[in-house]
Amino acid sequence: MTAPMRNRQIVYAKRPVGEPDLGCFDLVEGDIGRPGPGQALIRNDYVSVDPYIRMRMEAKDSYAPVMKIGEIMVGRTVGQVVESNIPDFKTGDWVVGRLGWQDYSIAAAADLQKIDINAAPPTAYLGSLGSTGITAWVGLMHFGQPKAGETVVVSAASGAVGSVVGQLARRRGCRAVGIAGGKAKCAIVTREFGFDACVDYKSPDFASELAAAVPKGIDVYFDNVAGPILDTVLPLLNNFARVPLCGLVSQYNATEPYRIANYREVFNRRVTIRGFVLSDHRDLWPAATEELAAAYAAGQLKYRETITDGLENAPQAFIDMLRGGNIGKQLVRIRT
Repeated sequence: MTAPMRNRQIVYAKRPVGEPDLGCFDLVEGDIGRPGPGQALIRNDYVSVDPYIRMRMEAKDSYAPVMKIGEIMVGRTVGQVVESNIPDFKTGDWVVGRLGWQDYSIAAAADLQKIDINAAPPTAYLGSLGSTGITAWVGLMHFGQPKAGETVVVSAASGAVGSVVGQLARRRGCRAVGIAGGKAKCAIVTREFGFDACVDYKSPDFASELAAAVPKGIDVYFDNVAGPILDTVLPLLNNFARVPLCGLVSQYNATEPYRIANYREVFNRRVTIRGFVLSDHRDLWPAATEELAAAYAAGQLKYRETITDGLENAPQAFIDMLRGGNIGKQLVRIRT
């Protein structure tokens, strides 16, 4: 094995109050170590920084245990096997795993998934062909249950999950309407991702513009943000609409809870709102992976990436992502 003598890691240093700042993270160095029996040493090339990580930074557990001060920041990585004591994983194999914000990781076979970089670039397996795409598929297909001719609205439509949801809805013969922040993002949602329309939530006329974009009402609302945008959507839902609740980005940094003003519409329109966590639905992953791969091979699944260079810049990339600074998947290229 040829490798540096030290391994850089970003560790959790301080709990945030509201928006995280750079003081919440520390860059440290430690020994790389050597893999033991049934383990492999992975050189991580890219790490994904995602909104859910903010929930792991709270003092109280949510759907997953909170991180402890001093722990390596959580996150999915893609990289190559450097040294292996696992028969099915050879040196040079490309793998994905939840291996954290660090240069190198030691992992067991159960923590690794081989990927085919001849079918798609390695980074795609952190996005539309990985857990991000599977999240979109499970939320839309299993809980949204879209039918041809229905209207599907997606918040954070220029983001990694939202952009896939709209494309999957179009494959099902639905009208896909995105919600995104700013004209530039809305243009990408329609021109690159193929949505039928996109509405700028920063517009002073957002409510009326959204209503105009959904003349037949909304049958499925895929919610990534909650908060005021959900309040605006609720009166536009059709009877028996379905709302897969994937994320709460507008609330992750909030110091006071947001209280929904239009919650009565849920009762009036007999709406089903269902929060979901991907790890609860592993039985659906094969079907999701199959369709995502087929859509990509057919040129029907486009994706965008926002890439920040340098592991040391991962904290700023994470902060910027929470502020909406990314388009598509926010990644950090660990070595430049």
